[in-house]
Amino acid sequence: MDVRLDHLVCWVSDQLASLHFYEQVIGLPGVRAAEFREGKAGFPSVRVSSETILDLMAYDVSRGVEEGTGVEGSAGHPINHFCLAVGREDFDALQVRLKQHGVEVTGSGSNSFGAQGIAPEVVYFPDPDGNVLEVRYYE
Repeated sequence: MDVRLDHLVCWVSDQLASLHFYEQVIGLPGVRAAEFREGKAGFPSVRVSSETILDLMAYDVSRGVEEGTGVEGSAGHPINHFCLAVGREDFDALQVRLKQHGVEVTGSGSNSFGAQGIAPEVVYFPDPDGNVLEVRYYE
């Protein structure tokens, strides 16, 4: 079986602020960002990879999403964190942008196991809604 992660949904209180964070601080390109700003899309997304996006969904639509999944109590259910893997140069550049935007790195580690093996360094930090991101690089 060939399986790929298609998308993740993050509950956010301010979609434009979250879009700004993921585009400007993290450096991910917006998907349907212009359409969202024009009122033509219900939520914006950012592209993580050629096959994976992160949807930035407002809390107030969670009822409809729950109805769509058919799983009662699933809307807005928290996750511990999600992890983005980047190259070493992007990892270093991200740490500079985090400082520039006043985003506190709340944790770090070394030799951390992940989907591609052992990452020499990892950092953790929250997005504007408290969703925790881990960013790492592999050698």
